[in-house]
Amino acid sequence: QVQLVESGGGLVQAGGSLRLSCASSGRTVSNYAMGWFRQAPGKEREFVASSSRSGFSTVYSDSVKGRFTISRDNAKNTVKLLMNSLGPEDTAVYYCAAGRGSYTQTQALDYNYWGQGTQVTVSS
Repeated sequence: QVQLVESGGGLVQAGGSLRLSCASSGRTVSNYAMGWFRQAPGKEREFVASSSRSGFSTVYSDSVKGRFTISRDNAKNTVKLLMNSLGPEDTAVYYCAAGRGSYTQTQALDYNYWGQGTQVTVSS
């Protein structure tokens, strides 16, 4: 079993940056592909980024590519999402997820464990 807890969300002005963290208890995250998803009000949960078990390979959605960076520290059982050049369209609840499958999977149903989410609000 994996328990995930996100932190680092908040209110930021457009153009600013935030760094989200996801801490895992239970099984080590090195056994899982790790992903970040987000869900805005009235919208479906969407893929943001994912990392392979080693952290050497990553995937990003087109909407965040070049602005967001996913990283992981398996020794500390943590995964981070650095978000730069934020805009109002990035406002959402951000979720950390762990999956038994490949990091290339970008559908929420492919991930097995989820955190409770952290709110990110970007003001214009």
